[in-house]
Amino acid sequence: MNGQDVLVVIPTLNEEARIEEVCRQLRAGLPGDRGTRIVVVDGGSTDRTRELVRTLAAEQANLHLLDNPKRLQSAAINLAAQNAHPNEAFLVRADAHTDYPPGFVASVVAQFRRPDIDAIVVPMDSVGSTCKARAIAWVSDTPIGSGGSAHRGGSRSGFVDHGHHAGWRMSLFKAVGGYDETFRHNEDAELDCRINAHGGRIWLDADIRLIYHVRTSFAGLFRQYRNYGRGRSRTVRRHPGSMRLRQIAVPLAMTANALALMVAVVEPATLVIPVVYVACLGLASCYVAWLRRSACGLLSGFAAFTMHAAWSVGFLEGLLTIRERPWRGAQH
Repeated sequence: MNGQDVLVVIPTLNEEARIEEVCRQLRAGLPGDRGTRIVVVDGGSTDRTRELVRTLAAEQANLHLLDNPKRLQSAAINLAAQNAHPNEAFLVRADAHTDYPPGFVASVVAQFRRPDIDAIVVPMDSVGSTCKARAIAWVSDTPIGSGGSAHRGGSRSGFVDHGHHAGWRMSLFKAVGGYDETFRHNEDAELDCRINAHGGRIWLDADIRLIYHVRTSFAGLFRQYRNYGRGRSRTVRRHPGSMRLRQIAVPLAMTANALALMVAVVEPATLVIPVVYVACLGLASCYVAWLRRSACGLLSGFAAFTMHAAWSVGFLEGLLTIRERPWRGAQH
């Protein structure tokens, strides 16, 4: 124990299909100069997740199981941090639906050798196992799907305002209050806003890349992005300066399409708006199909439409149904 140990946290809920593999991946190439503890924080799984973790823990002294009564992922990370050992200076987050490269934990922690880095985020490369899922994955990592987010398939390292969470200095995570557990979605972006306000600096390391398994159905994709939109509607009102053009452009464009279709009954010329939008989606589908050399890419335009529509519905729904006040710092 040297006061520079690492706590790795894996939130789970019914992850029997992936938990063993994720634990194996995270144990590969652990930082040799530091002690590392891996904690699976389970939200009450009803499948074999807990049984599998207990079996692994009996063989691996640094693996532990912790109960998460609140069930939320954000609560799982907070709970683990609250129960961290005094010597655990670095907090690394992992998710059961993601593939991790060998040495992931060591690579994340190594970045903290730079004193100007307080939090690490990494790019996600989306993949799918079916034709539909591959189309979703391919378009997710393009500007039409992600709006150009640096952590969605990005290839350039640098300081950013937000990204896919990989690790923090434990002192910073606790100083800003951890995740806000009232956020069921977009809690990562909300936390990053408080880190930025606190003076922390977030580093996107494009060399540490994760494989993210996307939803396999358009219905599941719609639910996911609707929740993203609802969460973002809270974040931008709590932290008004966090709104980006690409985010407001999506609900504005979808609202314009809907209004144009309604007005077209009396003014057919307004149809040019949805026609141009659909044409752009069609071109995107053809481009992805050509780029990937797969007919599955032809579904990419519909996948993008699903993301746009769901995000917009969630965002507008959140504005209308969820009350939120600007953050002043007093509650954290």
